[in-house]
Amino acid sequence: MTLAPATERKTARRHDREIVALALPAFGALVAEPLFVMVDSAVVGHLGTPQLAGLGVAAALLTTAVNIFVFLAYATTAAVARRVGAGDLAGALRQGLDGIWLALLLGGAVIAVTLPTAPELVGLFGASGTATPHAVTYLRISSLGIPAMLVVLAATGVLRGLQDTRTPLYVAIGGFMANAALNAALVYGAGLGIAGSAWGTVIAQCAMAAVYLTVVVRGARRNGATLRPDLAGIRACAHAGVPLLVRTLALRAVMVIVTAMAARLGDDEVAAHQVVLSLWNLLAFALDAIAIAGQAIIGRYLGAGDAEGARAACRRMVQWGVASGVVLGLLVIAARPLFIPLFTSDPAVRDTLLPALLVTAVIQPVSGVVFVLDGVLMGAGDGAYLAGAMIVTLAVFAPVALLVPSLGGGLTALWWTMALMMTVRLVTLWLRTRSGRWIVTGAVRG
Repeated sequence: MTLAPATERKTARRHDREIVALALPAFGALVAEPLFVMVDSAVVGHLGTPQLAGLGVAAALLTTAVNIFVFLAYATTAAVARRVGAGDLAGALRQGLDGIWLALLLGGAVIAVTLPTAPELVGLFGASGTATPHAVTYLRISSLGIPAMLVVLAATGVLRGLQDTRTPLYVAIGGFMANAALNAALVYGAGLGIAGSAWGTVIAQCAMAAVYLTVVVRGARRNGATLRPDLAGIRACAHAGVPLLVRTLALRAVMVIVTAMAARLGDDEVAAHQVVLSLWNLLAFALDAIAIAGQAIIGRYLGAGDAEGARAACRRMVQWGVASGVVLGLLVIAARPLFIPLFTSDPAVRDTLLPALLVTAVIQPVSGVVFVLDGVLMGAGDGAYLAGAMIVTLAVFAPVALLVPSLGGGLTALWWTMALMMTVRLVTLWLRTRSGRWIVTGAVRG
């Protein structure tokens, strides 16, 4: 009995080391991804306002097209980690290759839709007559890189499942540097304008995909895993990804609704909302890094048949989620005098922004637990429950958020509905975690 506290502390320290080893590189890779768009914006912005506006529309479409398939990373991480926990590296790599083949098929389908319909897709965003040609040009060229982008997602999932988040970090840094150099060379050096920016991004993404494929293929050959596409395995990956796709679409609907309601409140409110939303997304990267560690660790424990180890890891990660949320919330409050002037000098926007920013700070401890539990259940392959829970959350959130403008609420009220959304997610995920029904051991979730 006297050894129990010491044993518990030792276990906690082991989990801490695992979480840090996986989460820190994952955070770096996550932050590197949006830098692609930032580089494109910085380079294209000097061409003129119509070009920058066109890039903004095309980038929004591309981001949506890629992000709805983020299940390629999440589902693959969980499936591969289970096989790793079971000691079946060949099976893990076969599972990962099935996800990569699915990414290639989905990427081809997206190209087939995007190329002929690019003008219509741009038109849905209401782009001006001067911006539309640039948006269409960028979208058509950049869509050629979508298969590579989806391969990067799937291969990242493979490596995370193999408990390797360092390689994705190195690839992301290399891709960012290549994209910056290619953009400058093609846009200005070669005089290709916005088309050069698009080609630079395509080349950088294809290079990243090639590096990932080299790493995964070498691992597969080393462990005797076949490289040929397996239709049954591809179908299984697609089937496992459907619930996570539903979850992602519901989550995107939340973000669309809150932005649309902010636009109805007025120019000051929507300007302030964009600043708060940018901060929200940045904070999400930090919390998502812990969730990614959770996916890999929980999947491995369950694959090894260690249910108690999975529970202990879950408890420790929840503690990490709470602590990270508190720290991030305090940082938001402390940094607000420095943060707000970076985005606006308009007194009206600042006055609107400050209370909404404080609401974001208050939400962070809740968000920390939500992200962690989301990662735990993803790592357990509990996608069906995650999809249902997100639909319930959307059903609670949407009516309340839609009423904010008609009831005379301002931006602060709207961001309190985001707090409601995160609270509902916390309740649904906590209930599932407490039930223990997510704990299904074995190399494959039955």
